[in-house]
Amino acid sequence: MAFIKTRKKIVSSAIASSLSVIAMNAVAQEQVTTLETIHQDVQAEQKQSLKVDKSANTKYVAPLLDTPKSVSVISKQLIEDTQVTTLSDALRNVPGITLGAGEGGNPNGDRPFIRGFNSESSMYVDGVRSATSQNREMFAVEQVEVTKGSASAMGGAGTTGGSINMISKVAKKGDSLEGSVGAGTDDYQRITLDGNKDFGNGIAARVALMGHHNNKAGQGDDGAEYARVGIAPSITFGLDTPTRATVSYYYLKSNDTPDSGVPYQYDTSKLVTAGKPVDVPEGIYYGWKNRDFQKQENQIGTLKLEHDLTDNLTLSNVAQYSNSKNNYVWTQPDDSQGNVAQGEVWRRSNSKITDTNTFTDQLSLTGKLNTGSLVHSFNTGVEYSKQDSDRGGYTLNDTTANGSNPNSGTSQWNVKPGGTLGACANSGMGIGADSNYWCTSLNNPNSNDPWLGSITANPKTSNVTTKNTSVYALDSIKINPQWILDLGIRWDKFETNLNNYTTNKSYSSDNDFFNYQAGVTFKPVENGSIYASFATSSNPIGVDAGDGSEGLSTPGGRGPTEEQAIANNNLKPEDVHTMEIGTKWDLFNEKLNLTATIFRTEKTNTRATDTDGYTRNIGETRVDGLELGVNGNITNKWAVSAGYTYLDSTIVDDGPKDSNEGNQVQNVAKNSATLWTTYAFTPSFTLGAGAVAMDKVYGDAANTKFVPGYVRYDAMARYNVNKNVDLQLNVNNLSDKRYFTKAYASHYATEAEGRSAVLSVNFKY
Repeated sequence: MAFIKTRKKIVSSAIASSLSVIAMNAVAQEQVTTLETIHQDVQAEQKQSLKVDKSANTKYVAPLLDTPKSVSVISKQLIEDTQVTTLSDALRNVPGITLGAGEGGNPNGDRPFIRGFNSESSMYVDGVRSATSQNREMFAVEQVEVTKGSASAMGGAGTTGGSINMISKVAKKGDSLEGSVGAGTDDYQRITLDGNKDFGNGIAARVALMGHHNNKAGQGDDGAEYARVGIAPSITFGLDTPTRATVSYYYLKSNDTPDSGVPYQYDTSKLVTAGKPVDVPEGIYYGWKNRDFQKQENQIGTLKLEHDLTDNLTLSNVAQYSNSKNNYVWTQPDDSQGNVAQGEVWRRSNSKITDTNTFTDQLSLTGKLNTGSLVHSFNTGVEYSKQDSDRGGYTLNDTTANGSNPNSGTSQWNVKPGGTLGACANSGMGIGADSNYWCTSLNNPNSNDPWLGSITANPKTSNVTTKNTSVYALDSIKINPQWILDLGIRWDKFETNLNNYTTNKSYSSDNDFFNYQAGVTFKPVENGSIYASFATSSNPIGVDAGDGSEGLSTPGGRGPTEEQAIANNNLKPEDVHTMEIGTKWDLFNEKLNLTATIFRTEKTNTRATDTDGYTRNIGETRVDGLELGVNGNITNKWAVSAGYTYLDSTIVDDGPKDSNEGNQVQNVAKNSATLWTTYAFTPSFTLGAGAVAMDKVYGDAANTKFVPGYVRYDAMARYNVNKNVDLQLNVNNLSDKRYFTKAYASHYATEAEGRSAVLSVNFKY
């Protein structure tokens, strides 16, 4: 807690100081700036759009209008309007994405599902894979690009349902200084600064800074708490010259009290959890603040070199080294023992220690050339990466008055009773001091109960190393003004090695595979396109290097281990393909973009648990869908970003479990929609409103555990004090709707934040 308390003081002092400086500067600006000039600058600023025409990823060799794929871009303007601070919050603006909870003892971090498929290891920073489990921040991000559908030809292994690429803030031409100071409900405090200096002679430097603290809205001081700091400097040489170099560094450190979730209801007749989360007071928190923690540290160092061989040909190389640490002990409100039926919750502990180092090098040649009447826009290259992940955990020791250890898997605490008693009552202890506070009240838990046990770190019990070597070629071929052919192919060699230091055994998996994409685009007019495409993906063992939730797990805590599964089966990569037909249109003088697509994604060769408990490639899932989108300006004053996604997901083959076949795929919402719109009533005053709607989401393949559907509303008001400073009020979850964002497969669901309000002072110079 010392880190959090110290960080709160630092952020509070920074906010107070910055507010004073900005206020004095605003007064000075008002004294020297005429009203007419203010209006002109404000109008110019409002022209910044929610519409993005070109991807910052060089693997998109054509404008998005002419790209036969579904790509959703969370623009810089949308990030500023909604004041989102984390990637999970930002992805709320993209329909068709649901968030998953960390499975069992796997790392607790961002786990998005795109079109129904786990994309935790399909995260990228400036086109470089960032597969580690972490809670990502937005302070150093310009925009977020979400590719939907199979995309291994572009992104490599994984990318089954799509991928997420975060574009970093790096040094650029011109001088600028911008930032934000915010304070709000639930002890919200945040300050960000982003300064860019152009030194001339092609040299520029930039640095982004951030300090943040907040309690989880609705839980007050007795619930989850988040504190973090970050810095992202960069320097570029050779701006506007044929040879350019950019050196950048990213650092983020967080120290959180994690959220514990809400247990599902308990079916006493079947002695299993079932249904939706149990009906308890909103904002309830079962965590143990004197025990629980999550500490993360992420560093990324990047060197990018570019050289223009000709006006239409560029050779570039990106070398990146990263380190990611994710350590935690947190409370899972486990009701596998029937405690909820007795009005109790057992504070089961989940823990993890991961330390992952990754090196990636990407060499590419991009450009344009003509072969006869055909115009090629292409990107071809080779990539190499090595990810080395040490895994461990914490041992929690605690002995109660009757000599039992609540954290022992062999004690009566962890044995399902034969009747209706939960583990707490079955132990003869119960709530409070008798159980050393491992048992707490279902309706009135005390998060400040004392922790009487000890915690011992075991930082390196196993190691997973993955190596990936690949060669790819992407080409957009303009046949004539009406027809464009999109082609791509990629070969990957993917090696995984797992060393278990407890058993002194090693296991390996070695695969190579081809993936491709092919699409054709017809342009009846310059501002419109109609396309059809087909693309594949491969999901090999070890795609997350063990630092995530996409690896093999021990079924139900019993059965074979991950090592045995690999050793006995030599599992092949899962095969995925997407067929898609869509259309894109730029309207209103290209200020507004409309999109529509229908698609089918099928995963075959899916890993599933066989009758003997081993994992084999014996399953199949399918998702059919429809997506609609609109982004940009309807008028100069009215901007909108909206989307709708329909996903018809089916478990076609669940291996030997015929009872699950035909069920809806877990972590998929059948219907989801997002809306964000702003209207500038005057050159100085803008109002915004948004909504997010999502259907029921199942946590398990049996479709017995779920979180209900919901609609959430947000609002924003912004007043431009002058051309440099504005005041912005964001109210999130306006109606204080109680809903759940994540459905865990077995025990619990994650409750969303309640209503919150943040007032920010934003400045740009």
